[in-house]
Amino acid sequence: MPAPAYMPPTKGFPDALVAQALDDALNCGAAIPVLAISGLQGSGKSTLAAQVVALAASRGLRAAMLSIDDVYLTRVQRQRLARQVHPLLLTRGPPGTHDLALAHATLDAVAAGGPVALPRFDKLADERLPEQDWPRIDGQLDLLVFEGWFLGTPAQDETDLDPPLNALEREADADGRWRRWCNHALATDYPALWQRCDRLWFLQPPDFSVIPRWRWQQEQNLQAAQPDRSSMSRAQLERFVQYYERVSRQALRTLPALADTVIALDEQRRIISTR
Repeated sequence: MPAPAYMPPTKGFPDALVAQALDDALNCGAAIPVLAISGLQGSGKSTLAAQVVALAASRGLRAAMLSIDDVYLTRVQRQRLARQVHPLLLTRGPPGTHDLALAHATLDAVAAGGPVALPRFDKLADERLPEQDWPRIDGQLDLLVFEGWFLGTPAQDETDLDPPLNALEREADADGRWRRWCNHALATDYPALWQRCDRLWFLQPPDFSVIPRWRWQQEQNLQAAQPDRSSMSRAQLERFVQYYERVSRQALRTLPALADTVIALDEQRRIISTR
């Protein structure tokens, strides 16, 4: 039986919640607020981000969205990391596979009042779009919504990295070199980016076990939107999600206590509670 469709834009989150997120960001005191929406793969963070931007526009405000996925390193850059550090770094996703200088430069331009070109990444092509295809903001924004699957997540303790979590780590990272390199990047390179977020909202799934199914639904929607493009098989996706598992579980452990607002979801992404 095919998986049910991924959360469509016509469904989304309740209007009251979207308004709460927008008002929370606008009232934080920052000149140009950055609202961070963090949530594991398939949790609906892009949907919520788009709804917040649309509501801001309906109020006559200028808002835009940026994803942590939009600042992935290019394929050439990841190929270099794969040769020099570890072969698993060819695959986008984990800490250390993002162009943080680009992320900071983009946020700097937003904070300065523009103009700014917002990076975009083509997941089906596994490559960043050329700069001429990035959306351009010529005036000052009232709000930037920054979404990503591990925004705000701290690094693990070194001792927690020893036992492998899944088949990928057992088979391709037996000595732990890849996961230690990623964790070091998370500890040293990402906190400065997290600190630029004025508000952090976390979409909390019931547990990690739902993530492969949610991500598969998301992949099906990507393929349905562009049927002439190739996408991952179910087996490929199950393997792909293992690249994210360690940091995803760390996010589940830590973000409920770190986020300004936590939206708890059930297996169907229905809201259980907001706090």
